[in-house]
Amino acid sequence: MNTLQLRRSLALSAFFLFGALSVATMPAQAQAQPSYPTKPVRIVVGFSAGGSTDVLARLLAKDMTEDLGQSFVVENKPGAGSNIAAELVVRSPADGYTLLMIAVTNAINQTLYPNLKFDVVKDFSPVGLAAKVPNMLVIYPKLPINSVQELIAYAKKNPGTLNFASSGAGTSIHMTGELFKLQTKLDISHIPYKGSTPALTDLIGGQVQMMFDNMPTAWPMVQAGKLRALAITSPKRSPAAPDVPTMEESGFPGFDVSSWFGLAAPAGTPKEIVAKLNASMNKVLAKPDVQKRLDDLGAINGAGSVEQFEQFVKSQTESWGVVVKSAGAKAE
Repeated sequence: MNTLQLRRSLALSAFFLFGALSVATMPAQAQAQPSYPTKPVRIVVGFSAGGSTDVLARLLAKDMTEDLGQSFVVENKPGAGSNIAAELVVRSPADGYTLLMIAVTNAINQTLYPNLKFDVVKDFSPVGLAAKVPNMLVIYPKLPINSVQELIAYAKKNPGTLNFASSGAGTSIHMTGELFKLQTKLDISHIPYKGSTPALTDLIGGQVQMMFDNMPTAWPMVQAGKLRALAITSPKRSPAAPDVPTMEESGFPGFDVSSWFGLAAPAGTPKEIVAKLNASMNKVLAKPDVQKRLDDLGAINGAGSVEQFEQFVKSQTESWGVVVKSAGAKAE
């Protein structure tokens, strides 16, 4: 074999050896790739601590941390009816490490705010529904009122003296109040806050007189004697508060309003990450202690698939758009 042939032979042998080594090491390299999550995940909440969105976010975060082996940290970014938090998440990398505790508010805002910098349906990858909760009509307990009809009579006798609080413009709490105002034609004013907690604080102090708050945050205040409950907005009475009548029983047929809460990631988040988060959510929601906590809050378990939640968010955005336009509501 001459020198040229020897060089070609050695080069060819080296080529095949390198290829064989590459193929042999591929599975090991693939196995070495870390699986999601490998660092803390933040759940951004668009309201202050203590409200229903925050309470349910922390309920999920605690057990998802245990399930997936990385910290799920709740970060409160209140303001603009949750739009500040939503925009923050939309602009974050679509890698599963920044999630939004999405709520009915976000579906409402799509129509309420004419100049949103994002689209609730197009710019998020819905992960899963956590829970649905009815709203509860609660009032300052020193008012001489014990029913919805007495509230209406008092408001008509004292026009312009009642204010209804909300956790922010565009929230279901706000829109439920607008719906009530639309149906009763009462002279009452809306006072928005940056979350349920500051709104409830002023309601307990008498700075505002009424509120359609989410049941999980309103009901403990009623039980403590700090507020008086007049009705809930679900079709049936809640097992957690069986003595509180529905709005329908109080003279408002078809008055059925529920708030809802879930997780969403920025659009474009890998499907396998979304699926893993959904599976973890459902695992958490299936735990007996979590179900009991939801029952105590008057909440309905929302466990389901990614596809179901995608359709739900879309339908809620459309249906609340009709309500916003009918009520003539505007962001304040």
